[in-house]
Amino acid sequence: METTAEAGPAGWYVDERCTDCDVARQLAPGLVRAARGRSEIVRQPQNPDETAQLRAAALACHTRSIRPPGGRFDPAAPDPFPLPLDENVLLCGHNSPRTAGANSYLLRRPSGNWMMVDTPRFSEPLARRWTADRRITDVLLTHRDHAAHGRRWADRLAARLWIHEGDLEAAPDADRVLRGRSPFEVGEGVVAVPLPGHTRGSVLYLADEHYCFSGDSFYWARTLEDLEVAQSVTWYSIEELAASLAAVADELRFTWLLPGHGGRKRLPPEEMGRRLRRLAERAATLRPRPVDFTALRW
Repeated sequence: METTAEAGPAGWYVDERCTDCDVARQLAPGLVRAARGRSEIVRQPQNPDETAQLRAAALACHTRSIRPPGGRFDPAAPDPFPLPLDENVLLCGHNSPRTAGANSYLLRRPSGNWMMVDTPRFSEPLARRWTADRRITDVLLTHRDHAAHGRRWADRLAARLWIHEGDLEAAPDADRVLRGRSPFEVGEGVVAVPLPGHTRGSVLYLADEHYCFSGDSFYWARTLEDLEVAQSVTWYSIEELAASLAAVADELRFTWLLPGHGGRKRLPPEEMGRRLRRLAERAATLRPRPVDFTALRW
């Protein structure tokens, strides 16, 4: 039986603050679904693993709309974040309303140091826990929409803050400023690739020809089973984004797509490359349209 916000605290539910950001559906796909412009609980968890999925979804939700029975969380229950996606990438969770609920990641480098790609909401308890056994040297911002907590995290971590000059207004005190359109190596095996379009200063980060942190430039749309751009939420220029994709589609090589918004996906690099080239061709047919968050195809 479905349980929604109207069912109240008898079981897990989604409250009225939900913005349909898709994060909970990424983390608990069999338990949370899209319905009527928001998320809703499909069914109650039936085992500890499913309960853990919903707790992860709740702690990632930027509006804290995923609620447990009774509405209150057990403070003694474990926090799964940062959540391993594989041995070198962790999902930060604790998404922030100041970054529109964007996902962020920790990337381990061969030296044992880590980089943070975009940021979760800032919390001193999180910072203490996450730095207890890891050294984070850089905070890499993909674009202006995700910059809100960048300086605070960088200062707390004693890390370098990176942003592209096209979005410098969002982080004018960045320690490193990417310029122009040429790829630039920002650290061990990590290359920043400017990709203007979603914003003037959008950047994606490639690591080891394996991971692609695409920010909001493109993502995996589960409803389409393909790569997609957020045409209806493009702040700078959809034509510029199409041109950017066309310029790099033959050069980018990666296996893991790790976006700020939308689905994550792992495919063989040849298949990912084929889909990226096809996305560039589709994007070239798109034209500007009014901003409309409800038109996003997750």
